[in-house]
Amino acid sequence: MATVPSVSNSITVRLEVPATGNAVSSITTAVESSGGSVTGLDVTASGLEALRIDVTVAAASVAHGQEIVEKLRTIEGVSIGKVSDRTFLMHLGGKIEMSSKLPIRNRDDLSMIYTPGVARVCMAIAENPEDARRLTIKRNSVAVVTDGSAVLGLGNIGPQAALPVMEGKAALFKRFAGIDAWPICLDTQDADQIVEIVRAIAPGFAGINLEDISAPRCFEIEARLREALDIPVFHDDQHGTAIVVLAALTNALRVVGKEIGDIRVVMSGAGAAGTAILKLLLAAGVEHATVADVRGVVHSGRDDLNDSLRWIAEHTNRSGRTGSLKEAVAGADVFIGVSAPNVLDGDDIAAMADNAIVFALANPDPEVDPAVARQSAAVVATGRSDFPNQINNVLVFPGVFRGLLDAQSKTVNTDMMIAAARALATTVLDDQLNANYIIPSVFHPDVAKTVAAAVREAALAAREGEPAPEKPTPGIVGTLDTASFPAIKI
Repeated sequence: MATVPSVSNSITVRLEVPATGNAVSSITTAVESSGGSVTGLDVTASGLEALRIDVTVAAASVAHGQEIVEKLRTIEGVSIGKVSDRTFLMHLGGKIEMSSKLPIRNRDDLSMIYTPGVARVCMAIAENPEDARRLTIKRNSVAVVTDGSAVLGLGNIGPQAALPVMEGKAALFKRFAGIDAWPICLDTQDADQIVEIVRAIAPGFAGINLEDISAPRCFEIEARLREALDIPVFHDDQHGTAIVVLAALTNALRVVGKEIGDIRVVMSGAGAAGTAILKLLLAAGVEHATVADVRGVVHSGRDDLNDSLRWIAEHTNRSGRTGSLKEAVAGADVFIGVSAPNVLDGDDIAAMADNAIVFALANPDPEVDPAVARQSAAVVATGRSDFPNQINNVLVFPGVFRGLLDAQSKTVNTDMMIAAARALATTVLDDQLNANYIIPSVFHPDVAKTVAAAVREAALAAREGEPAPEKPTPGIVGTLDTASFPAIKI
């Protein structure tokens, strides 16, 4: 699939050009003839004989950006100054910071916020540990924990290289749900050490978000932490992805007029995300599912089954299929890919059932070219932002944690995740739903608060018989500026 220019690969090039002549039009022509896109052209200084121009260009890759700069060098009379990568500029010094909620203006403020006044608050918590939620940041804090072993699509790049992603995650928590999240990057990939470290730091947090930890260790780490801690442990690569997929599938089935209990689902990918998606789909009512990995269809007769694959073999593939993914997908109603690029082609999609649904979620290159899939399938979704129906975890994790924190939940379970998926699906109204709009934008004003409300209700139901939690701080939910999202009539 051809890569198109993107803002994530945008650069700003400072040029000096003659004040007269057609240098400006030559710049635009050079960029566009190289396959780039001019997104901004600003004159930053002017003299009698020369202009200084900052040209902002969207490129398809780092190498493509360099090619564009070299093409600009060939323009007669134009000299190249500084070239800036806009994405790197945004990350300089990090993307988040800690700030005080209270002013420290004088001795009285200092005495109450810190010593000696803080000692009284410490002793109150020592006498009643539950007061930590009321009297500290704990009630609104989430730890975003990684070991850097499975970052985005980058693989095992380690904890320091993973930090920019965790910072971004923390920024999204704050932007979409008002949650204070802290990036915790661990310099170990030993499951025992990770469990012990997270267990030890847990008192300062009301929830744990595991991120970018490779399978199969992620399953063990999550299970052990859920057993050890009295706060929710959520692995976003598993559960966040699963929730968005279920929500999108719910609406896709509305588009094509099929019922979840009747469809045959074929999945490509049996790792962390694939396994979590499968489990949630089965819990939501899918009756007929088949999973394939790099060795083909997962079935009980294979001799390479680990515990996770054995579970899949025992709970799927009722018809006893063997063979390849391509063979399995023939006649299927739904294909869901969380695996590798280009494992299917147009002929494979054409061989699916009528009104087929294709979720090709490998990123940046999907399992099948979306443009090709759309020629046969009724509904197509990807993990990319440059195609309709982006399956994006940002739709889920802020609202899920907002609901869990507001309910003071001690866990997160399947009922809560299904509630989140159903709530997310309902944000697409009947008069908005179509094949190109089965899932809302991450900037939809109702997403976080709708998901949060559903999760909070499900979490409170799970706590029946326990003391009711405090009501959430007024205003903590709904922090989105809804004025910036006017209603759109089509």
